[in-house]
Amino acid sequence: MEMLSSPDFWIGMLKIIWVNLLLSGDNAVVIALAARSLPPKQQKLAIFWGSSAAIILRIILTIFAVTLLTLPYLKIIGSVLLVWIGVQLLVPDEGEEDVKSSANLMTAIRTILVADLVMSLDNVLGVAAAAEGAPPEAKMTLLIFGLAISIPIVIFGSTLVLKVMERFPAVITFGAALLGWISGEMLVTDPSLVAWVTENADWLHHWKVSAAIGAVLVVAIGSYLSRKASQASEAGA
Repeated sequence: MEMLSSPDFWIGMLKIIWVNLLLSGDNAVVIALAARSLPPKQQKLAIFWGSSAAIILRIILTIFAVTLLTLPYLKIIGSVLLVWIGVQLLVPDEGEEDVKSSANLMTAIRTILVADLVMSLDNVLGVAAAAEGAPPEAKMTLLIFGLAISIPIVIFGSTLVLKVMERFPAVITFGAALLGWISGEMLVTDPSLVAWVTENADWLHHWKVSAAIGAVLVVAIGSYLSRKASQASEAGA
Protein backbone atom coordinates (compact mmCIF):
# COMPACT_ATOMS: atom_id res chain seq x y z
CA MET A 1 0.00 0.00 0.00
CA GLU A 2 1.31 3.42 -0.99
CA MET A 3 0.41 5.06 2.33
CA LEU A 4 2.74 2.67 4.19
CA SER A 5 5.70 4.31 2.44
CA SER A 6 4.72 7.75 3.74
CA PRO A 7 6.80 9.03 6.72
CA ASP A 8 3.74 11.03 7.88
CA PHE A 9 1.81 7.76 8.24
CA TRP A 10 4.40 6.22 10.58
CA ILE A 11 4.93 9.45 12.51
CA GLY A 12 1.16 9.64 13.03
CA MET A 13 1.12 5.99 14.13
CA LEU A 14 3.83 6.61 16.75
CA LYS A 15 2.02 9.72 18.01
CA ILE A 16 -1.27 7.81 18.39
CA ILE A 17 0.36 4.91 20.23
CA TRP A 18 2.31 7.21 22.56
CA VAL A 19 -0.64 9.51 23.33
CA ASN A 20 -2.89 6.54 24.03
CA LEU A 21 -0.34 4.83 26.28
CA LEU A 22 0.20 8.05 28.19
CA LEU A 23 -3.46 8.94 28.66
CA SER A 24 -4.78 5.45 29.39
CA GLY A 25 -3.09 4.99 32.76
CA ASP A 26 -6.23 6.01 34.67
CA ASN A 27 -8.36 3.77 32.47
CA ALA A 28 -6.10 0.84 33.27
CA VAL A 29 -6.52 1.54 36.99
CA VAL A 30 -10.31 1.66 36.60
CA ILE A 31 -10.29 -1.72 34.82
CA ALA A 32 -8.28 -3.25 37.67
CA LEU A 33 -10.51 -1.71 40.35
CA ALA A 34 -13.76 -2.83 38.70
CA ALA A 35 -12.62 -6.45 38.38
CA ARG A 36 -10.66 -6.84 41.63
CA SER A 37 -13.39 -8.71 43.56
CA LEU A 38 -13.98 -11.35 40.86
CA PRO A 39 -12.39 -14.81 40.90
CA PRO A 40 -9.14 -14.90 38.85
CA LYS A 41 -10.74 -16.62 35.82
CA GLN A 42 -13.64 -14.17 35.72
CA GLN A 43 -11.24 -11.24 36.17
CA LYS A 44 -9.65 -12.13 32.84
CA LEU A 45 -13.05 -12.44 31.16
CA ALA A 46 -14.25 -9.12 32.59
CA ILE A 47 -11.10 -7.33 31.45
CA PHE A 48 -11.23 -8.91 27.98
CA TRP A 49 -14.93 -8.31 27.20
CA GLY A 50 -15.23 -4.96 28.97
CA SER A 51 -12.12 -3.63 27.29
CA SER A 52 -13.05 -5.04 23.87
CA ALA A 53 -16.40 -3.24 23.94
CA ALA A 54 -14.69 -0.04 25.11
CA ILE A 55 -12.15 -0.27 22.27
CA ILE A 56 -14.88 -0.54 19.62
CA LEU A 57 -16.83 2.40 21.04
CA ARG A 58 -13.67 4.48 21.42
CA ILE A 59 -12.77 3.92 17.76
CA ILE A 60 -16.25 5.13 16.76
CA LEU A 61 -15.98 8.19 19.02
CA THR A 62 -12.51 9.00 17.64
CA ILE A 63 -13.74 8.84 14.03
CA PHE A 64 -16.52 11.29 14.95
CA ALA A 65 -13.96 13.52 16.66
CA VAL A 66 -11.77 13.58 13.53
CA THR A 67 -14.80 14.61 11.45
CA LEU A 68 -15.80 17.33 13.91
CA LEU A 69 -12.27 18.78 13.89
CA THR A 70 -12.82 19.81 10.26
CA LEU A 71 -15.43 22.39 11.40
CA PRO A 72 -14.37 26.02 12.07
CA TYR A 73 -13.33 26.91 15.66
CA LEU A 74 -13.43 23.33 16.94
CA LYS A 75 -9.69 22.89 16.45
CA ILE A 76 -9.18 26.01 18.56
CA ILE A 77 -11.29 24.49 21.34
CA GLY A 78 -9.53 21.16 20.92
CA SER A 79 -6.13 22.85 21.06
CA VAL A 80 -7.00 24.57 24.34
CA LEU A 81 -8.31 21.30 25.78
CA LEU A 82 -5.11 19.48 24.80
CA VAL A 83 -3.04 22.12 26.60
CA TRP A 84 -5.23 21.66 29.69
CA ILE A 85 -4.90 17.85 29.50
CA GLY A 86 -1.11 18.12 29.12
CA VAL A 87 -0.85 20.47 32.10
CA GLN A 88 -2.96 18.11 34.22
CA LEU A 89 -0.50 15.30 33.53
CA LEU A 90 2.24 17.32 35.24
CA VAL A 91 0.19 18.37 38.28
CA PRO A 92 0.08 15.89 41.21
CA ASP A 93 -3.13 13.86 41.28
CA GLU A 94 -5.45 14.61 44.19
CA GLY A 95 -6.81 11.09 44.43
CA GLU A 96 -8.03 8.02 42.61
CA GLU A 97 -11.40 7.60 40.95
CA ASP A 98 -14.08 6.11 43.20
CA VAL A 99 -14.80 2.91 41.31
CA LYS A 100 -16.73 0.13 43.00
CA SER A 101 -15.61 -3.43 42.54
CA SER A 102 -18.15 -6.11 41.66
CA ALA A 103 -18.48 -9.81 42.40
CA ASN A 104 -20.70 -10.22 39.31
CA LEU A 105 -19.08 -10.70 35.90
CA MET A 106 -21.68 -8.77 33.85
CA THR A 107 -21.76 -5.92 36.36
CA ALA A 108 -17.97 -5.65 36.25
CA ILE A 109 -18.01 -5.59 32.42
CA ARG A 110 -20.64 -2.83 32.47
CA THR A 111 -18.63 -0.84 35.04
CA ILE A 112 -15.47 -1.12 32.92
CA LEU A 113 -17.30 -0.04 29.77
CA VAL A 114 -19.08 2.96 31.33
CA ALA A 115 -16.04 4.14 33.31
CA ASP A 116 -13.78 3.85 30.26
CA LEU A 117 -16.14 5.89 28.10
CA VAL A 118 -16.60 8.58 30.76
CA MET A 119 -12.83 8.92 31.17
CA SER A 120 -11.96 8.73 27.46
CA LEU A 121 -12.42 12.36 26.40
CA ASP A 122 -8.69 13.04 26.68
CA ASN A 123 -7.80 9.85 24.79
CA VAL A 124 -10.28 10.48 21.98
CA LEU A 125 -9.25 14.11 21.53
CA GLY A 126 -5.53 13.35 21.74
CA VAL A 127 -5.70 10.49 19.25
CA ALA A 128 -7.88 12.45 16.83
CA ALA A 129 -5.43 15.37 16.95
CA ALA A 130 -2.43 13.06 16.52
CA ALA A 131 -3.92 11.79 13.26
CA GLU A 132 -4.28 15.30 11.83
CA GLY A 133 -0.89 15.31 10.08
CA ALA A 134 -1.44 11.99 8.32
CA PRO A 135 -2.29 11.75 4.60
CA PRO A 136 -6.09 12.21 4.25
CA GLU A 137 -6.56 8.87 2.48
CA ALA A 138 -4.75 7.07 5.31
CA LYS A 139 -6.33 8.84 8.28
CA MET A 140 -9.04 6.30 9.13
CA THR A 141 -6.70 3.35 8.60
CA LEU A 142 -4.17 5.05 10.84
CA LEU A 143 -6.73 5.66 13.58
CA ILE A 144 -7.99 2.09 13.62
CA PHE A 145 -4.50 0.54 13.50
CA GLY A 146 -3.11 2.96 16.07
CA LEU A 147 -5.92 2.35 18.54
CA ALA A 148 -5.98 -1.40 17.89
CA ILE A 149 -2.26 -1.64 18.67
CA SER A 150 -2.03 0.69 21.64
CA ILE A 151 -5.15 -0.11 23.67
CA PRO A 152 -4.37 -3.83 24.17
CA ILE A 153 -0.86 -2.82 25.26
CA VAL A 154 -2.40 -0.62 27.93
CA ILE A 155 -4.92 -3.26 29.02
CA PHE A 156 -2.48 -6.14 29.37
CA GLY A 157 0.62 -4.15 30.20
CA SER A 158 -0.93 -1.47 32.39
CA THR A 159 1.13 -2.41 35.44
CA LEU A 160 4.37 -2.12 33.47
CA VAL A 161 3.33 1.19 31.90
CA LEU A 162 2.43 2.68 35.29
CA LYS A 163 5.68 1.47 36.88
CA VAL A 164 7.76 2.97 34.06
CA MET A 165 5.97 6.32 34.49
CA GLU A 166 6.55 6.23 38.26
CA ARG A 167 10.23 5.32 37.91
CA PHE A 168 10.97 7.76 35.09
CA PRO A 169 8.92 10.97 35.57
CA ALA A 170 10.59 12.40 32.45
CA VAL A 171 8.39 10.06 30.41
CA ILE A 172 5.30 11.94 31.64
CA THR A 173 6.94 15.31 30.97
CA PHE A 174 7.82 14.21 27.44
CA GLY A 175 4.25 13.02 26.91
CA ALA A 176 2.80 16.29 28.17
CA ALA A 177 5.13 18.15 25.81
CA LEU A 178 3.90 15.95 22.94
CA LEU A 179 0.30 16.95 23.69
CA GLY A 180 1.39 20.61 23.64
CA TRP A 181 3.20 19.99 20.35
CA ILE A 182 0.07 18.46 18.81
CA SER A 183 -2.01 21.33 20.24
CA GLY A 184 0.22 23.94 18.58
CA GLU A 185 0.06 22.12 15.24
CA MET A 186 -3.71 21.82 15.43
CA LEU A 187 -4.37 25.46 16.40
CA VAL A 188 -2.86 27.03 13.27
CA THR A 189 -4.75 24.63 10.98
CA ASP A 190 -8.22 25.61 12.20
CA PRO A 191 -10.29 26.62 9.14
CA SER A 192 -11.10 29.98 10.75
CA LEU A 193 -7.38 30.82 11.23
CA VAL A 194 -5.65 29.34 8.19
CA ALA A 195 -6.04 32.39 5.93
CA TRP A 196 -5.00 34.85 8.68
CA VAL A 197 -1.97 32.80 9.72
CA THR A 198 -0.84 32.38 6.09
CA GLU A 199 -1.11 36.12 5.47
CA ASN A 200 0.15 37.55 8.77
CA ALA A 201 2.07 34.87 10.66
CA ASP A 202 3.29 32.32 8.13
CA TRP A 203 6.44 31.88 10.24
CA LEU A 204 4.36 29.78 12.64
CA HIS A 205 4.38 26.99 10.05
CA HIS A 206 8.16 27.05 9.55
CA TRP A 207 10.33 24.69 11.58
CA LYS A 208 7.22 23.65 13.56
CA VAL A 209 7.30 26.94 15.52
CA SER A 210 3.63 26.71 16.58
CA ALA A 211 4.13 23.12 17.77
CA ALA A 212 7.26 24.04 19.74
CA ILE A 213 5.43 26.97 21.39
CA GLY A 214 2.63 24.60 22.42
CA ALA A 215 5.10 22.09 23.90
CA VAL A 216 6.99 24.76 25.87
CA LEU A 217 3.73 26.31 27.09
CA VAL A 218 2.40 23.03 28.48
CA VAL A 219 5.64 22.11 30.25
CA ALA A 220 6.08 25.62 31.66
CA ILE A 221 2.53 25.92 33.03
CA GLY A 222 2.48 22.32 34.27
CA SER A 223 5.84 22.66 36.02
CA TYR A 224 4.79 25.93 37.66
CA LEU A 225 1.50 24.51 38.95
CA SER A 226 3.24 21.34 40.10
CA ARG A 227 5.74 23.38 42.16
CA LYS A 228 2.92 25.41 43.68
CA ALA A 229 1.00 22.24 44.58
CA SER A 230 4.11 20.74 46.20
CA GLN A 231 4.78 23.92 48.19
CA ALA A 232 1.14 24.02 49.37
CA SER A 233 1.36 20.36 50.38
CA GLU A 234 4.57 20.94 52.35
CA ALA A 235 3.10 24.02 54.04
CA GLY A 236 0.02 22.06 55.10
CA ALA A 237 2.06 19.12 56.43
